[in-house]
Amino acid sequence: MKNIVVGIDFSNSSLNALKHAIAISLKTQGKLHLVWVKTPSTTNKAAKEEIKQITKKAQAALAELIADCKKEAPKSVVNSIILEGKAPVELTKYAANLQDSIIVIGTHGMSGDDTFAGSNAMKTVGMSSVPILILRENVKINRDLVQILAPIDTSFETLQKMKSVVAIAKAFAAKVLVLGLNAPPIAEVKHTIKVQLKHAGKMCDDAIVRNAAATIDIKGNVAQAVIEFAKNQDVNLIAVMREEEDDFSNFWMGSATRQLVNNTPMPLLVIPNVTYFSVSK
Repeated sequence: MKNIVVGIDFSNSSLNALKHAIAISLKTQGKLHLVWVKTPSTTNKAAKEEIKQITKKAQAALAELIADCKKEAPKSVVNSIILEGKAPVELTKYAANLQDSIIVIGTHGMSGDDTFAGSNAMKTVGMSSVPILILRENVKINRDLVQILAPIDTSFETLQKMKSVVAIAKAFAAKVLVLGLNAPPIAEVKHTIKVQLKHAGKMCDDAIVRNAAATIDIKGNVAQAVIEFAKNQDVNLIAVMREEEDDFSNFWMGSATRQLVNNTPMPLLVIPNVTYFSVSK
């Protein structure tokens, strides 16, 4: 995680996300990029003047945030960037052009006036080609990440998340809890999950990362089952894959991802296919 890109809209949820980004920077020495996206230019004179004033205030506010970051993480490199356009598009484009990057955003969930509330949060997740860490406004910051939950299903792509999970676990000296999802709980699925758990455990062992495995039988809502399991295990972070394929063997596409983004009471790391980051110190 050489570059930590934080979506800033000055809401409580985005400021909460910034605190989490600072915690990551302290552990990885990653550079902090505070990104604010302004409304596109217009020819309307009154609107143009309004945008100018808003931009001026945003520049001052970003300068204050940079000063705060320097107090919290004096060794971290911090800069601010003002982009123009649609927030999900510009933020993801900016992060994609950086080496070994991760996006951090705060969201209300289903609704709200914040830049990354509701549908915009999902658009950002859907457009991102790099891992994205999502925090709801009420998520408390735990600078000492203790346990990461990595749900595993029967798809081939599900194991791709383990490279990112292992990287962040090493940075925080955290334990990885690999959770096999028997959904539905039939013999064929259980056999595949057993094999997947073995591969995931080996990836942790090879990186000398503490890990454990568990399975749950699921007949109903997969996202809710994972959230309840995470609560019971005092998990600090849930890591899932984002899938593009129209494949119903994978539970992290469509509605399940949306449910997790909108309802997970702890930080959620969503990882696109064939993407992972490393930890460089």
